[in-house]
Amino acid sequence: MANRKKLIVGNWKMHLNTSQASLLLHRLHERIKIHRDIEVVLAPSMLVLQPLSMQIDRRKFRLAAQNAFHKDEGAYTGEVSFTMLQDLVHYVIVGHSDRRYKFGEDLPMVREKVNAAIRNGIMPILCVGETAHERKNGETLQVLHDQVTTALSDLTADDVANVVIAYEPVWALSSGTDYTHHEIPTPDGIARSVKAIRNDVAELYGKKAAAGLRILYGGSASSSTAHGLMSAEGVDGLLVGGASLNYHEFSGIVDAAYRLQSEAKE
Repeated sequence: MANRKKLIVGNWKMHLNTSQASLLLHRLHERIKIHRDIEVVLAPSMLVLQPLSMQIDRRKFRLAAQNAFHKDEGAYTGEVSFTMLQDLVHYVIVGHSDRRYKFGEDLPMVREKVNAAIRNGIMPILCVGETAHERKNGETLQVLHDQVTTALSDLTADDVANVVIAYEPVWALSSGTDYTHHEIPTPDGIARSVKAIRNDVAELYGKKAAAGLRILYGGSASSSTAHGLMSAEGVDGLLVGGASLNYHEFSGIVDAAYRLQSEAKE
């Protein structure tokens, strides 16, 4: 659908101190142009969100947090709430496979975080996807159904307009900054999963909500694979991991999104 703006999100994960993050932002600013139909979002570590918010050109970039705690305030030592992030970020990544499988975030926890994001006026980027074991057992669509329907179960159709979903098949993710050696799903495979996600949302909230929903692909994209991945039917952009730490790669991914938009208009 033409009116869904392309979205490219760079998840820096647990990399870069304050000065390194500032330098990367500077390099990206030099290379990435303002594209009206493309939204570029950077998700640095929590520690550097505030200083980057002072440096960032808001015509080019928006900020996202990689995680937040689902309670708005209280005796939760060491946690940062969505409420605290309201003035800093437009987006928060919720339910990333790192959080689900390394930190034990279950379906109810992800639902609480989606609710907290919406409650605080922040768009959740909800990550869903199957593991290699689930894929091998033919459980992909069931896993996606369970993750999507649980996470969105407390929302209204109006709320869903402020949600982004990222399909990240866990088996296709690279480890760390090596985003070149991994298995990449076919465009048809990605399109099937994206269609299933949209159908699940349509069943819950109707076809209009599903048609307006932006769905990203989130699996080890690079500047050389980005165009092909975003060409998959129904994909509205990318959630980029390791390649987002390389300014040549990430700016190349944004360029690929721009080329795709230009081709669509021809």
